[in-house]
This record gives sequence, structure tokens and C-alpha cells, in this order.
Amino acid sequence: MANAVTSQTLSQAVADHLRRMIHLGEVGPGDRLPAERDLAERLGVARISLREAIKLLQNDGYVQVRRGARGGTYVTALDEPVARWRARMRTESGEFDDIVDFRIGLETESARLAASRRGEADLVALRAAIRDLERAGNRAGFRLADSQFHDTLARAAGNARLRNAIESARAELFGTHDLLTFTNPIAESVRDHLAIYQAVLERDPEAAAAAVREHIENARAQLRQIVFDPDVPASAGPAGAGATTASASASAS
Repeated sequence: MANAVTSQTLSQAVADHLRRMIHLGEVGPGDRLPAERDLAERLGVARISLREAIKLLQNDGYVQVRRGARGGTYVTALDEPVARWRARMRTESGEFDDIVDFRIGLETESARLAASRRGEADLVALRAAIRDLERAGNRAGFRLADSQFHDTLARAAGNARLRNAIESARAELFGTHDLLTFTNPIAESVRDHLAIYQAVLERDPEAAAAAVREHIENARAQLRQIVFDPDVPASAGPAGAGATTASASASAS
């Protein structure tokens, strides 16, 4: 018999959902989450379940609750979660490459399908995401635009299960580049995204798959330095710093 669903399992599911949003860069350090009532309605859960989820995230170092006129739930600098994530990648043999390999398998097939199935609206959304990448005034904006590009590409493939799997795999890599003192020119990431877009525009499935593979392999090398180089610190200060450079982030990759 299946285990009964409890309020604790629901609150854990809500916490996991919010944690994934943070990992993907949809909300980042210093961002305030929506008001409790609004967020509970948006997620379709009772406020008590949301409060329990927030407590779980607090315990894990993801958010802090502030009181007063500027009160609310804010994403932390993420030092603790980043440190734990890096430790896990370093100690669990093969975990890092397993995730990257899995992403390549998922996203190259998604790109093939997107090149065959994309519509004009998909192309418009991809172009908009690339423009946002080019214009990003800070790292948080860069990560959000990048996330939108990859989600649009997955959506254009027309397979909801594949899209969900891609989102999960991307979230496993945490997208921590903008929290570390390792930056790359925005132009490099924009170049990779343009190559993917061009192949999708031309309805060339194999070229789209190859462009995605190259993009993720570039990210593998960059991420490997961030994760395994002992000289790379675990935090790089304010998330909004670096208006002229941005991370080629894992979620961006």
C-alpha cells in the first residue's frame, strides 16, 4: 500500500520547488520571495504548508525571514548551500560528469526535436532571450535570460517529460557561477546561444544538437575549475556585481 500523503511531504515538495527555482537562477541572492498569501495561492497550497517549507529552506541556509517595514522572505548569499553542493560534487566520485553527460543526452535530443518542431513564436522567444543576455546589467539578469533561453528551447521540442527532465538536470548543477570569483565574457555565452538559435532557425536537427553539445562541453570545463580548483573561493560577494562580465553559468550552459 502506498504511504499516506502528509503535510510534511507537501511542505517538502514546496521546499523542493522553491529550491529548484533558486538553483536555476529564477530567484537569486538578495531577491525577496512573493508575499506569503500570494506565493501560497500561486503554488496552490495552504499557507501553513508554505510556512513549513520556508522553515526547511531556512534550516538549509537558502532563505532568511526579516521582520519590520522591509520584512519578508529573502534569498541568502547561498554560502552554505554552495559549500555543501561543491563538497558533494568533490566527494561523490563521477557525480559531476554523470550530471553533465545526462544533460548532454537530454538537451541534444531536445535540440533535434526543437529544430524540427519549432514555430515562429519559439523563434521570437529565443531571440528575445538572447537580446536579454546581451543587455544583462548584472549576473542575476544574465542567469534569468539564460534560463529562459534553455526553457524555451526545451518547450519548442514539444515534449513535456523531456522538458521536465532537462529542468531537473540543470537544477542539479546549481548554477553557482555568479556566486564565485570566476567570470567569463558575456560574448562567449551569447555566441554559443546564437549558434543554437541559427541551427533551430534553419531547421537543422544535427547542427542544433552539435551546437548544444559544444555549449555544454564548454560549460563542463568552466564548471570543473569552479568545483574542483581549491583556489576558487566559495563566495564572491554581492550577486549583482560585475555588470560587464557574467558567468557562463551551469544553468546558463
